[in-house]
Amino acid sequence: MKNILIIGAGKGIGLKSAQLLKDENLYTISRNLTPELESLGTHFFQLDISKNDLSEVSLPDELHGLVFCPGSINLKPFNRLSEADFLADFNQNLMGAVKIIQKCLPALKKSKSASIILFSTVAAKVGMPFHTSVAASKGAIEGFAKSLAAELASAKIRVNVIAPSLSNTALAAQLLSTEEKREASAKRHPLQRIGLPDDSAQLVEFLLSDKSSWITAQIIGVDGGLGNIKL
Repeated sequence: MKNILIIGAGKGIGLKSAQLLKDENLYTISRNLTPELESLGTHFFQLDISKNDLSEVSLPDELHGLVFCPGSINLKPFNRLSEADFLADFNQNLMGAVKIIQKCLPALKKSKSASIILFSTVAAKVGMPFHTSVAASKGAIEGFAKSLAAELASAKIRVNVIAPSLSNTALAAQLLSTEEKREASAKRHPLQRIGLPDDSAQLVEFLLSDKSSWITAQIIGVDGGLGNIKL
């Protein structure tokens, strides 16, 4: 049984990942304890990782996996985005990850075979209108992860990034609020459907497993082909 920490486990991809990994020794962090997460009986800490102090987060001496799921979809025309908007996305998407990884690093090193999983977006690879803020912060995650993977390779800690396209989660609810919006989004993807939390969560499960022990510093698209195919 592995000790695994999932940040952003209250809903969406984080919750689905926790459900798939329920037989492991799970530690979870979320702003809210949802009934679905509570039913899993994890070691739970209620806080906002980007804003709150982490001193109350008590973790095991040895940690085998860390999954950082928080994200944002702050879509506005560039001329309507403020400096505060960019900083908010940067703090949530990157600095939250920096804080928790630094806290967990001694425990990750003790496992001698740990896996860190971060999340980006297909919009960091494919230019999309109104995505400048979120793409900037997620692009920072990708560069950060590759450098961190190089630095931690000697400690046998793997660092990988999952880059989904639009998935049917609460975070994307406004963008998928009608049947017309869902159909239009599906048609933009070569595989002609929108993503599901399971699509990314199953990759989380794989990247935490020993089956992925020779995979590090990768940006893996879970995007229905959108990142590499033009129809």
